[in-house]
Amino acid sequence: MTTTKRRFIISSVLIALAIGLLWPIYNAPVWWVSLEAPNYPEEAFPDGVRIMFHFNGVFSGCQLLDKDEVQEAEALDCAHEMDTINHYVGMYPIASGGPVELFFSLFLIVMVAVMLLTFLCIRPKIRLMIMGIGFTAIVIWMGLAFYGHGGLKYHSSRYLAGRITALGESAEEDEAEAEMTPGEALIARLKASLAETEEAPEPVAEEGDLSERQESINYLRNAFEQDQSRMSTKGQDWQGSGAQLLAWHYEKSLGRYFRDKEVLGPLVAGMVKAGNVLFWGIVAVMVLLLAMARKPQGLFNWLLVLAPAGLPLYFVIEYSTWLWWYGHNMNEMGAFTLKSFMPTVFGQGKVAQFTTNSYPSYGFWLMVLFSVLLIVAALLRREPSTDEDDE
Repeated sequence: MTTTKRRFIISSVLIALAIGLLWPIYNAPVWWVSLEAPNYPEEAFPDGVRIMFHFNGVFSGCQLLDKDEVQEAEALDCAHEMDTINHYVGMYPIASGGPVELFFSLFLIVMVAVMLLTFLCIRPKIRLMIMGIGFTAIVIWMGLAFYGHGGLKYHSSRYLAGRITALGESAEEDEAEAEMTPGEALIARLKASLAETEEAPEPVAEEGDLSERQESINYLRNAFEQDQSRMSTKGQDWQGSGAQLLAWHYEKSLGRYFRDKEVLGPLVAGMVKAGNVLFWGIVAVMVLLLAMARKPQGLFNWLLVLAPAGLPLYFVIEYSTWLWWYGHNMNEMGAFTLKSFMPTVFGQGKVAQFTTNSYPSYGFWLMVLFSVLLIVAALLRREPSTDEDDE
């Protein structure tokens, strides 16, 4: 076996391993942030008020404690707790950050998988066929999910669960719910919404994920319709598309504590525009890559593997940008005035009496491993020297 062939085989194995990491990366916690303060004792909050950032949502990082001195029926919703703390200084809720990125991350992950599968193959016609079929399928899938009637059923159940968690944090001004904990209020609303759903599908053992997804869609639909019924003018009809959910959910998140329409209106309009721009931007990139695929050598070939290798860097840039936005776009209706600031991206910081911690979780290290595999694979695929060929 020649050196070139050996290197090609090793490179292909590394790329296959990298592709296998994409789904765990999409579902794993990538970064975590926590707040520590004297009023959150270590006995009850060993990790502080902690949240976990995923590609498909932001979730509570607090665990149910099993201690004699601490008795809990369920774990505290730390995402809601952090929102409650932040809104006093005018910060918008966590769910108002990165809504477009959260929606499209699933399709971008699959797009990366298609790019790497194309890089694996060295035959021009087969490469073009892999990319053409893969990208066409993604565009149809993404279009149905974002613009199609009932398109939410084409998205991941984890993403939909994250949208419900964010809505559950809104704590509607209902007298009955005001006496409940945030967790109890969420459960009560979920049960009520499911009870109102006509002929909700029976859970099927072989399709547990589908059943969970449908329950989430039922909840979101009922929450949307109830919200529209409160409007003085006739509200929208439920379409169940990603675009509709994005606009409504973002406005709902922004207005959880601060309901100034003059301030929120432009923000919502801008995010709706960003969703449309990103959709067609992804389509344009796919078309460009297909055009370049007709000449598989040179820049195109390396772009297929080196562009995905920058995934950890892209995440850090995105994460830092949104932190900057939170710290520089605080609503004036906050109870306390705080100068614009840049929240801590990595490490430990201090805001008022709170100590902040911001560190990568294991999902980020999976991304780093993913990048290392791709870089090594690319180096192995470089043109061998004459001596290596002779060997």
